[in-house]
Amino acid sequence: MLKQRIITALVLAPLVLAGVFMLPLQVFQWFAAGVIALGAWEWANLSGLQSQAKRVAYSLFIVLLLPLSQFAMVGNHALLLVIAPLFWLLALVWARRYPQSAGQWGSERFRAGMGVLVLVPTWQGLVILKQMPASDELILLLILIVWGADIGAYFCGRAWGKTKLAPAVSPGKTMAGFYGGLASSMLIVLGLGIYWQLDLALFVSLILVSLVTALASVLGDLIESMVKRHRGIKDSSQLLPGHGGIMDRIDSLTAAAPVFALGTSLLGLGSLV
Repeated sequence: MLKQRIITALVLAPLVLAGVFMLPLQVFQWFAAGVIALGAWEWANLSGLQSQAKRVAYSLFIVLLLPLSQFAMVGNHALLLVIAPLFWLLALVWARRYPQSAGQWGSERFRAGMGVLVLVPTWQGLVILKQMPASDELILLLILIVWGADIGAYFCGRAWGKTKLAPAVSPGKTMAGFYGGLASSMLIVLGLGIYWQLDLALFVSLILVSLVTALASVLGDLIESMVKRHRGIKDSSQLLPGHGGIMDRIDSLTAAAPVFALGTSLLGLGSLV
């Protein structure tokens, strides 16, 4: 299993990094849409749509929504990008009250609807970041925040984890891991902020946005775990040997990307460096 994970990561990581940083905006949009399409195919199964025909139809539906969603605006911001943080706040309530909360969101149709708010704003957030003057720096920071939270949580949880974070949703996650993940993410932000020589106002704004983003990334992971537990499956699929599915790899990003994109836009961080 470990060998499979390493081989998959060695192949996948360069492809992802090249797609994020080397592709022009027009091609990047399709690259991101392809990832979202695979995630939608998996989310259809998490929703309870088990036949291949239904899963493919759901994936096509999500992909069609991507460009259409750009026309629904609130001021200068995409509607779903504004709605997404509100959805994740509601999802936090569901996670805290699981399994009792499953009566509110557990139906097949409701879970399919959840997928729209999980997947479409992720694409919107990434595309909006790609359009900003400091796109490479901001997307790099977003990725490092998510990775930092995940890696910090893993090692701190193994070393000091005793109190469970959300035992009914994900028994392996601990409060020590939660705080360790946040600390790791913030250390990364502090390091990059110093390296970029940001002025104090920008630095403080970046720290605030990054802290909220790190918190959101934890929630994204929890919500996918909650839906998988309700569905009775361990991995979203077996597309990535040793790693599970696409959703297992981007679950944290689904909450982090729209929150980070909206925050950077509202606070004027698009020209960060």
